[in-house]
Amino acid sequence: MNYIKLDDFKYAWIFRHQSMPLDEKTKSLIKPMNSNRANSLWDEFISKQADHPDFFKKGDWPANKKSWLDNGEWENRWESDTPELPESITEYLNWDNNTAVYYCINRQLILETTWITFQRCWKNFLFVDDGTILIGKKRQQAVQFTSDGKFRLGNKNTKQVK
Repeated sequence: MNYIKLDDFKYAWIFRHQSMPLDEKTKSLIKPMNSNRANSLWDEFISKQADHPDFFKKGDWPANKKSWLDNGEWENRWESDTPELPESITEYLNWDNNTAVYYCINRQLILETTWITFQRCWKNFLFVDDGTILIGKKRQQAVQFTSDGKFRLGNKNTKQVK
C-alpha cells in the first residue's frame, strides 16, 4: 500500500479548514503517500541529499539557478475571491487534467492527486507553502511555492554546472 488515509496525514486539516472545506469526493482524490513511497519519490525526482527544501545544496536541481525560468506571486490570488491559480502557472504547466501531480512538502510528506483536482483546491494545498514543489508524473516542469507568497517556474533535472 503506497498511501495512507487523508485523515491520518499530518496536515489533513488543510482540507477541512472552515474557510475552504472540501467535499468527500474531492478529498478522496487527494492521496498522501506513506513514508516509504514518499522517500522513494523524493529521492528520484527531488533530492537524494536534502530532506527539506530549506536544505537543498549543490547537485540538487532545485538549488540550481538555471532550473528556474520565471517567478511570480501567488499570495494575492490566494487571498482573493478568485478561485483559479495564477495564469502564469497554468499557462506554463499546460498539463492534461488527468496528469498525476505530486505536491512535495518534504522527504516524508508528499501528496498525490490529479492536475484538475490540484487546480480546484490549490488554495488548500498552499496552506503548506514552505518551499513546496509541485511536479507532474512524466513531466519536466515544476513549480516551487514559498512562504513569502512567491513561486518559481522551472524544470526539474536541470544539470548542475560543476
